[in-house]
Amino acid sequence: MGLTQILIFAAAALLVRLLGRGMRRGWLLLAVSALAVYWLQPGMPIRYLDFWLPTVTLGLAVASWTMVTPREVCKQRENWLAGGVLVVAALAVAVTRYAGTGNFFLSTRPPQFGQAVTGVLILFTALALLAGYLPRGKGWLTAVSMLVLGLFLVIKVPALAQMTAAGLRALSGQEPGRALATDIRWLGFSYVAFRLIHTLRDRVNGRLPVVSLRDYLVYALFFPAFTAGPIDRLQRFQQDVEKPLTAERLPVDVGVGGQRLAVGMFKKFVLADSLSLIALNAKNAGQVQSGGWAYVLLIAYSFLIYYDFSGYTDIAIGLGRLMGFVLPENFNRPYLKPNLTQFWNNWHMTLTQWFRAYFFNPVTRSLRRKKLPVWFVILFTQLTTMVLIGMWHGVTLNFLLWGLWHGAGLFVHNRWLDWFKPRSAWLDMLPWRRRAWNIIGVIVTFHYVAIGWLFFALPTPELSGRVLGLLVGLS
Repeated sequence: MGLTQILIFAAAALLVRLLGRGMRRGWLLLAVSALAVYWLQPGMPIRYLDFWLPTVTLGLAVASWTMVTPREVCKQRENWLAGGVLVVAALAVAVTRYAGTGNFFLSTRPPQFGQAVTGVLILFTALALLAGYLPRGKGWLTAVSMLVLGLFLVIKVPALAQMTAAGLRALSGQEPGRALATDIRWLGFSYVAFRLIHTLRDRVNGRLPVVSLRDYLVYALFFPAFTAGPIDRLQRFQQDVEKPLTAERLPVDVGVGGQRLAVGMFKKFVLADSLSLIALNAKNAGQVQSGGWAYVLLIAYSFLIYYDFSGYTDIAIGLGRLMGFVLPENFNRPYLKPNLTQFWNNWHMTLTQWFRAYFFNPVTRSLRRKKLPVWFVILFTQLTTMVLIGMWHGVTLNFLLWGLWHGAGLFVHNRWLDWFKPRSAWLDMLPWRRRAWNIIGVIVTFHYVAIGWLFFALPTPELSGRVLGLLVGLS
């Protein structure tokens, strides 16, 4: 989100808070969030894709709701009305094609209105049939989860993304041979996918409450957190939806929310944007000649990614608070933690908690039931979890290496802690020993994480290896 978009969202959040008393708040949030899905989508070289991808996002959210909701609840009038709001939002965006100068909601012109009507009606008719006839068994829930994961892979694997772009170009009457993997930029889908899979898995496990389509869509598409999280849980989010908004809460929420907004914008637009001038990237990584300058570039990138990401999180939390939502925290001074385990317990916390709940813990329990050695279970689960987190950012060799780097570090720390803990009493004999030990741990952990950013910031292992060689004096 740019500064202008954030300020418009802040105004929208205040209007929702001031005008959305009682049931009106949910409907206002649904309308604003649905329109925001279109407004935030960047322009793409494939014709009309910045209209159809947000429309598919809305459709996927409705499809997931139908799968986690009893059939008799799906037929309630309120839920049909929520589906109608989505149809109206999509067609309102489409009709801006004839608005004259410029397009407020999209970067390019929407499709012909007749095409938009046909596509939207086909999509939502199919969803209505899904709600009425498709079984809700565990196999079907898993199948929908696999569909969401499949779409995620299509946009994250460069070869699949390029093949898909070529096919979409052909359908739109454009030259397929000019397709690139970067032609498809489905903004927000990564975070929406996590929310949808969470509800599908919790429905399988019997832990998901039944909510209306309106409330489910507000949760899945919540515009403050749509592009960069945090990744909330439906159960917790619904508590904020149902919490009454009293007049006494307004000044507190506006004060706290405004402060978080200001902090987030300072982090993003002052600190992060300033650091971007000297931070490590593919261009300067190929030009730097000394280890000292390579270190400066790497440290600048380490703080750039923190201030950029935590800044967006502060902005999302601030916008949510303006409307009475207390979104979960995502960062808690991660660079001041004395070991890698604590770093990951405090960096992008909602992401690590999601993987812990839906991958790490189930796989760990399954392997332990097989009576495998403890060290092997820890090694396998740490490596696979961090590799998946890396691949979530992009299915490339460098993100794989980044995941392996952190998985190996977590395993080594776990084994070290298991060996060292019974021998650590001497640290508490004198207070300065514990403080010095923690300071050393902070320094070592920060530099381990910083070296890992080499694989995250740069596109190829060769370029990452070049900078690493400069850092250790081998180049």
